[in-house]
Amino acid sequence: MLGKLYLVASPRPGRPGAELLGRLEAALDGGVELLQLRAKGLEARAILELGEKLRGLCARYGVPLVINDRPDLAAVLEADGVHLGQGDLSVAQARRFFAGWIGRSTHEPEQALREQAALEGGGGYVSVGPVWETPTKPGRPATGLAYVRWAARNLRVPWFAIGGIDEHTLPGVLEAGARRVAVVRAILDAPHPEQVAARMRRWLDGLD
Repeated sequence: MLGKLYLVASPRPGRPGAELLGRLEAALDGGVELLQLRAKGLEARAILELGEKLRGLCARYGVPLVINDRPDLAAVLEADGVHLGQGDLSVAQARRFFAGWIGRSTHEPEQALREQAALEGGGGYVSVGPVWETPTKPGRPATGLAYVRWAARNLRVPWFAIGGIDEHTLPGVLEAGARRVAVVRAILDAPHPEQVAARMRRWLDGLD
């Protein structure tokens, strides 16, 4: 199961690896149900070293691990999934050497429908956003809540709203029809990641 609360974790420059792992463990304690390693600035060997640590952490909590951009590294790590942007390999190409879930970023309905067709029957999800502008995706215009409303009406595959979602914006995203959200800074950079994760989980669980 994909769960409802998805944390995308990016190593921060100048932040020790032990601090990152501590924050991630706290977030998992708080109720994060899916964890992605997004390490744009690291070379393959460093991603593998960090990925091995995260795989062990995720195993302790029974949480799936997803690797960003790199199906090859996801296969080596025996991760549960890989997340691909629009400029990365296609779903069909990635499936040639990775058998796990495939997540796909989408920014407009046409992309979402195309990725839905590619994913159906094979296991995976799409992300919908960025709902609000975010420094995680500099230069990417916000899609707004209209795209979330469209996704709630039209998508059959699992999907996550993403982009600028925190405790303050979460209620509006849920009101627009989202039932799963992906979060980056709101949890990872919080003074107490476990508390923020727990509060966001309560919001999401209240939809059941």
